[in-house]
Amino acid sequence: MPNPQPKIGIFPGTFDPVTLGHLDVINRGRQLFDHLIVAIGTNPDKSQLFPVDERLAMIETLVRPFGNVSVEAYNGLTVHLVQQKKAVAILRGLRNMTDLEYEFQIALTNRKVAGVETVFIMTSEEFGFTSSSLIKQIVSFGGDPKQLAALLPPVVIERLTYYRDRKAGPFAHAPNDGLKS
Repeated sequence: MPNPQPKIGIFPGTFDPVTLGHLDVINRGRQLFDHLIVAIGTNPDKSQLFPVDERLAMIETLVRPFGNVSVEAYNGLTVHLVQQKKAVAILRGLRNMTDLEYEFQIALTNRKVAGVETVFIMTSEEFGFTSSSLIKQIVSFGGDPKQLAALLPPVVIERLTYYRDRKAGPFAHAPNDGLKS
C-alpha cells in the first residue's frame, strides 16, 4: 500500500514582526497537519520593520523545537505556493469579527478560484488584541521594545533593542523623546 500524501498546511503572513500570537497559532495549527510551512510573504502595502531574511531567521529559531514546522519566504500569490507545495489548506488565525469578515472573503475567493481550502483557528484570548501593525506603530514612535514583552518573543525584543541602541533599522527615524531605556 503506497504511503499517503502528507497533509501540508501553509500559514502565510508578513510576520513583521512575529508575535506571541503568531506563535500560538503556529503551535496549535501544527497539530492539524503532518507538516506546517510558515510562509513569509511580502506585502507592498505594508511598511517593513525587519527585512525578510531577518524575519526568516527569527522564526526559524522560534519554531525549531516544533519538529513538523519549516519556514520559507515567497513572492506572489499564496494560492500558487499552496499548489506548488501540494498543501491541503491555508491556516489563518482569527482575533476578532473584523478578521473573520476579511479572512472569510479571501477564503471563499481562494476556494472558488483556486480550489484551496482555509482552516481558521481562533487566537488564544491573551493574544486577541495583538497586532504587528500596532507594534510597528509603537516602535516607529520610539516605544521601548522591553515594554512589549507580553506581545513579542524575546528574540524580537532583542533585535528591536539592538536597533534602538544604534538608532538603526526601525529606529533610524524614530523621535528621540521615546528612546529611553
